[in-house]
Amino acid sequence: GIWGHFNEVSRAVGPGISTGPIPVLLMVVEKANLIMATAWNQMIFRLPEAHVLQTEEWAHVKGRYGWQPSRWLWRRSDKAIQLQEWQEDHVPEALPDAGSIAAAALLLIRRPSFTPDWMPPSLAPGIAYVPKGPLMDWADEDLCRCVLKDLQTQAKKRGAVLLKIDPDVELGRGVPGTDDEIENLTGESVYRALKSSGWYFSEDQIQFRNTFLLHLEPSEEALLAAMKQKTRYNIRLARRRGVEIRTGGPADFSLLYRMYQETAKRDGFAIRSQRYYETVWKSFGLHTVAHEPVLISEDPTHAESTPVALMEDAVPRAELLLATVEDEPVAAAVILRFAKRAWFMYGMSRMAHREKMPGYLLQWEAIRRAKAAGCHVYDFWGAPNVFQATDRLWGVYRFKRGFRGQIVRHIGAWDSILRPGWHRLYRLMASAKTNFREGF
Repeated sequence: GIWGHFNEVSRAVGPGISTGPIPVLLMVVEKANLIMATAWNQMIFRLPEAHVLQTEEWAHVKGRYGWQPSRWLWRRSDKAIQLQEWQEDHVPEALPDAGSIAAAALLLIRRPSFTPDWMPPSLAPGIAYVPKGPLMDWADEDLCRCVLKDLQTQAKKRGAVLLKIDPDVELGRGVPGTDDEIENLTGESVYRALKSSGWYFSEDQIQFRNTFLLHLEPSEEALLAAMKQKTRYNIRLARRRGVEIRTGGPADFSLLYRMYQETAKRDGFAIRSQRYYETVWKSFGLHTVAHEPVLISEDPTHAESTPVALMEDAVPRAELLLATVEDEPVAAAVILRFAKRAWFMYGMSRMAHREKMPGYLLQWEAIRRAKAAGCHVYDFWGAPNVFQATDRLWGVYRFKRGFRGQIVRHIGAWDSILRPGWHRLYRLMASAKTNFREGF
């Protein structure tokens, strides 16, 4: 197979990540809005398919709700791949040379809420999860074999009975069976390699497997012109009928949650508590760190003796947008941004004024603001698994495709069973007590 056998741990250097010059971003003390990215985010934002669910902010969110986060880096050194656990509270004066960082993973571990009282926490069967990771060049066979083996080892050491990954490894683009279909050879090879190496395509696909991506390099006029005529018409109709878009803040939380409850009930999906979503917003909306901001060297050979710099692209941000009609909120969206990508993470709407098409203008304003913020890609966050009218995302798919984004299909979530006996017990306990997806 592409990676051979996972029990053969190889640390030979394969094809690497580009080690081109790292631009210097000078700190200007007088600018009050200059925000320091956490060191972890600066380590990962240049990696392939860097994802907002791998950031320090997401670790903070999940850490508040029962997950234990740990952060792992793989560095190339002297023709070897070295594993390092990254401790955010022990930031060195200089971060590792960005060119030496080959891979990274935010690893989350959770003990089930149904663990018996008599069972010590250290013995409780847990599940390990790498949301939208690990981040690396998946075409590098040696690196993939090494990273996955290390993740299995670290998860097992921490009592996990199962390790789940769901990296954004592209399997193909376009709708299967159509003229737009394009297969990705790397994704197909990774899919086969996981299957032949003891991993299982997961029954529990926690995140959306497929999505729509819109590339933002064209002008606004070109983006509008590329849309379906009906979508363009509805954007303009919303403006004519008095729909306005404004940014939101903490004062809107309760209203937004009620709107989200209405959406979830109407569309038949489960949501979390209001406190959970407030944690997400506050974690991505407030950026503070304990260590002093420093500079990244322009010359990677001097990285060990040079302080580390702020990179604006390495600062995850959240933006709340509301569509209103005569000051009455009728739709809203939470947009997360990181590493020059924006995600339409949460969307909600009411039945009131739907004939005014507020969702179309809301989506367009989110796209415009993402482009203005320097994002290169807008991720609509979610597309059908099966491109048929029976898929639960079919209605949303019809809406999104009007913006002329491109369907991107990923390999999805995969599971590695680390302790077969404990895993069977865990599944029995989970099915008897709660939904297995609890807490994700």
